Amino acid sequence: MLGEADFANLALEYRRRTGFPLAAIDTAGKWIGRKTRSSVHEAAKQGERAQALSEALRWGEPSVVCDIQGHVLWAVPVMRNQDVLGGLLVLGGELRRPLVAGSLDLRIGTACRELLQLAIDHNLTNATLLAQQRALARREREKAEALHSLKDGLLDDIRSIYLMEEPALLAAIRRGEKAEARKVINRVLTAIYMLGQSRTELLKSLSLELVVIMARAAVQAGGEPENILGLNYRSLTELAKINDHEALAAWLCEMLEQLIDAIGANTKNPNSVQLVRALQYMEEHFSKDVSREEVARAAGLSSSHFSRLIRLKTGWSFTECLARVRVEHACQSLVHTQASLAEVALACGFGDQSYFSRVFRKQMGETPGDYRKRRLMESVSASAQKSQKKVQES
Repeated sequence: MLGEADFANLALEYRRRTGFPLAAIDTAGKWIGRKTRSSVHEAAKQGERAQALSEALRWGEPSVVCDIQGHVLWAVPVMRNQDVLGGLLVLGGELRRPLVAGSLDLRIGTACRELLQLAIDHNLTNATLLAQQRALARREREKAEALHSLKDGLLDDIRSIYLMEEPALLAAIRRGEKAEARKVINRVLTAIYMLGQSRTELLKSLSLELVVIMARAAVQAGGEPENILGLNYRSLTELAKINDHEALAAWLCEMLEQLIDAIGANTKNPNSVQLVRALQYMEEHFSKDVSREEVARAAGLSSSHFSRLIRLKTGWSFTECLARVRVEHACQSLVHTQASLAEVALACGFGDQSYFSRVFRKQMGETPGDYRKRRLMESVSASAQKSQKKVQES
């Protein structure tokens, strides 16, 4: 967290921008740098302060919370990489009218944005992680709105169901999570039945399309294409005999079971596709603050399975593997650019220069500065030898 003098300057800057007082709290919502009262009311307010911090982390931005007396407060997390150290909290005073959607006081909305920007400007929070949380919240909100439209009968394009649910279904199949995949299929079936009503042939056609989607995911997850194509061929014969909704649902779930079993039955090179996908994701996002969970999700694996797999195949943990990717890119930047060590560290995903230097030295046996000097001298020496050879040949 900040020292007293630094925090005082920060609080003064925020008050000058917004007119609101700024305070500091720890992860449990306790005040930092101010005396608290040991009363029931103060304990309740502590919980609300912790809630404001939790909501900010969840949504990726300050979220207004009301305490039991009708006062409003908002916060932004203070972070080092992905670790939450505490928060900057604002007590916005008493709310004079009910807080409902669309009625947020403009001054409070501006003050929330200013708090987030202040934390980012002073490098007190993980701006990348918060941006990811905002994007995730936006996607969840859009999905909820789409499902609400479906419930109200406003969604008449039946293929929109696939656009909403296909990513979750594919990810569950790639991870081999039958229970989660069944949940997605049940949601899709319910929506199809709502829209398809008693049109059995239409429902069968849409269900077959689901099987095609699941088969593609199974192949991507490492299943043998020949086995999966055989399942699809048999499914056509079985599907033709189905005449009611219950039998159709049972058939679809049975196909899911067989496809996931086909993934597990491939012992020649299990999970190779997912691991390649994970390594590719790390190569593409090495400059960002990526987590093990994020990479596992991109590869279609559970976090625990991904950890075991990457250790088994590479001999390194996820953290070690990501560090190696970052150091490789740092080596290229040190040789081919004139960026400072601090700039190279940030561009390659390291939180600060000192941590970058420790990791680099552990892997390369020398500091980033020594590596750059050595490679520069080698380059100069090679150029000199090349020039001398040309002179001798002429």
